[in-house]
Amino acid sequence: MKLLTRSLFLCLAFCLTNGAPAHPEDAAVGALPDRCAGIEFDAIAPDEKGTTFFFKGSHLWKGFRGAAHLSNEFFKELDDDHNIGHVDAAFRMHDAENPDDHDHIYFFLDDKVFSYYNHTLEDGYPKGIQEDFPGVPAHLDAAVECPKGECTTDSVLFFKGHDVHVYDIATKTVKIKTWPHLPVCTAALRWQEHYYCFHGHNFTRFNPVSGEVNGTYPKDARHYFMSCPNFGHGGHYSIPKCSELKIDAITTDDVGKTYLFAGRMYMRLDTRRDGLHAFPITRAWKEVTGGVDAAFSYTDKIYLIKDDQVYIYKAAAPYTLIEGYPKTLKEELNFEGHVDAAFLCPGEHIVHIFKGSRLYGVDLTTTPRIVTRDLPMPAYLHGPDAALCGPGGIKVFKGSHFYHYDTVLILAAGRHIALMEPITSAMMGCQD
Repeated sequence: MKLLTRSLFLCLAFCLTNGAPAHPEDAAVGALPDRCAGIEFDAIAPDEKGTTFFFKGSHLWKGFRGAAHLSNEFFKELDDDHNIGHVDAAFRMHDAENPDDHDHIYFFLDDKVFSYYNHTLEDGYPKGIQEDFPGVPAHLDAAVECPKGECTTDSVLFFKGHDVHVYDIATKTVKIKTWPHLPVCTAALRWQEHYYCFHGHNFTRFNPVSGEVNGTYPKDARHYFMSCPNFGHGGHYSIPKCSELKIDAITTDDVGKTYLFAGRMYMRLDTRRDGLHAFPITRAWKEVTGGVDAAFSYTDKIYLIKDDQVYIYKAAAPYTLIEGYPKTLKEELNFEGHVDAAFLCPGEHIVHIFKGSRLYGVDLTTTPRIVTRDLPMPAYLHGPDAALCGPGGIKVFKGSHFYHYDTVLILAAGRHIALMEPITSAMMGCQD
């Protein structure tokens, strides 16, 4: 059953990150374009629900899988009311302090801008670009949002040739940068907190502040942002049912990033606005090659436990392994035996470890570590798969279900029989 679950999770990964190829393009009248043929996109942008749309001419693709559709099937007024066959650029607004604009999609064509929310054109649009974005030129090549923290302020990057017009959303001012080393972008996308310039059927990842390109680029988009024959993984997979899902570990770091581990894959659960996507664990934590038994976060570090080894990484990308690790469980936690699950509540320093029928507490402030708690657990909590503590309490996962406890004291007391609740698509991205 464990092998079946992990295979299903692999299917989830390939489906979410790649998906099925579009229908082939042919010479017939009304034939759909095929992005696997090597298309240069006009624009790429996610909507308010996290679904990414790829635009080319009068067509679009919804998400990372599936066939092309006419754009007016999803954004009706673009064609029906205004006879527009394409867009020059598009982005999703990030302006949390202004809910009237936040999460709206903006489309640009020539000197006009269109604002959509929930796939409906907002009243008063289209407008001239200068009305909404003073200082931004017409006939753009691409656009992408850049939230504060990734850029200096909440901003939008507008691309025209090698010039980048950095628009400050709060002050409505523009600074122009020139990045001659970056290809001319016909579309741009912020995805999983990274920035991508699309050109031809390739893409180049860049730093949104400096324009710096690190790594080997360009890369073919067909390997990464869609599924095509002879590119990437390909194949036809279905998302597993929630009733068949089993996780191995889960943790939330100090800045709110939640990581789920199953088999050799992991998923960021806090990136729902970009869609839920699974990746090989070695993509982020290259030394952890055999999966994860348990995980917890403490003082800006992520602890990954596999067999009798403890790997400690800096929590921020690129997830650097702390020098001297991995160490044995005995060396790091003064603990021996197989770890079923672990959790640590925010702001605390006691990591709670499930082992068989017992729950242990280990004080992380002492050297050597001290086991401060050793309690029996009720039979239904023997050998859990994973556990997570957050503001809403503690979740202990077994198979496709979990048990919820308000506090560690209630869990540790063992007298309260928690209600067994099913894992849902809202939690894990599986099929209900």
